[in-house]
Amino acid sequence: MSGVVDLAAVKAAQEAKAKAEQARAQSAREGGTGAISPTDLVIDVDEAGFEQDVLQRSAEVPVVIDFWAEWCEPCKQLSPVLERLAVEYNGRFLLAKIDVDANQMLMQQFGIQGIPAVFAVVAGQALPLFQGAAGEEQIRQTLDQLVQVGEQRFGLTGLTVDPEADPGGTPAAPERPAGPHDGLLEAAVQALDSGDLSGAVQAYKNVLNEDPGNEEAKLGLAQAELLQRVQGVDPQQVRRDAADKPADVQAQIAAADLDLVGGHVEDAFGRLIETVSRTVGDDRDAVRMRLLELFEVVGPDDPRVIAARRALARALF
Repeated sequence: MSGVVDLAAVKAAQEAKAKAEQARAQSAREGGTGAISPTDLVIDVDEAGFEQDVLQRSAEVPVVIDFWAEWCEPCKQLSPVLERLAVEYNGRFLLAKIDVDANQMLMQQFGIQGIPAVFAVVAGQALPLFQGAAGEEQIRQTLDQLVQVGEQRFGLTGLTVDPEADPGGTPAAPERPAGPHDGLLEAAVQALDSGDLSGAVQAYKNVLNEDPGNEEAKLGLAQAELLQRVQGVDPQQVRRDAADKPADVQAQIAAADLDLVGGHVEDAFGRLIETVSRTVGDDRDAVRMRLLELFEVVGPDDPRVIAARRALARALF
């Protein structure tokens, strides 16, 4: 991480830090303490709030960015570790969580090819930390180095945390009335969380039997069935089979499932579209149907799905 920030960036960081200190001083004069609650150490960030919540805050404290998505299984293992460490480090860094499905522009700007991906922003400068699964010891070492850079090169001493402070952020949205299928949907989510993929699949199907247009159930079912398909497979063997047997439709379909679970969305789509282009009959139909199922997992409005649909149409016609 040494040598990544030039003198102009140092000057800009110090100027931004001075402004932040002035703001804290103003808050103190108005009766504020400048302290934040531990719950404010983990924030959700979108494109609209990125400049204020990440770039500006990075002049006060290193901001660690966790790029994640709801369908990304490794993200569900990594994110809780980062959130716990954010509280444990007690204000020495701020954790910003960015949902890549809802914030495609940020994903592109950071050049992210797969998730989970973790970056840091220090004094407005973006630093890649790691991508994919990482052990807690490696994460701690990386965070220690990040904190050291922030303190030694930029004088960023972090945030003041007060366990008694009121949590900040926007007020909670009013609770919506319970829907007719909320109980079944909650049962499906609980089954997913406990690793009961068969139970989750059945719970989502129960909702769709009564309400075929339920979008939440459609998405949940597609995700649960994907996880069920990759459960227990040997990833290395699957990828070897796909590489050694390019004409084997089932090998390509299995590899595409792994690509998507690993966050390599374009790779998964590209693999299946290429397979569609060189198959016919039942084989082509099988690949096309799996591709449509993966579209459901990612979401119909995702730019990658829209682009892949166009490519699929060209491959078919």
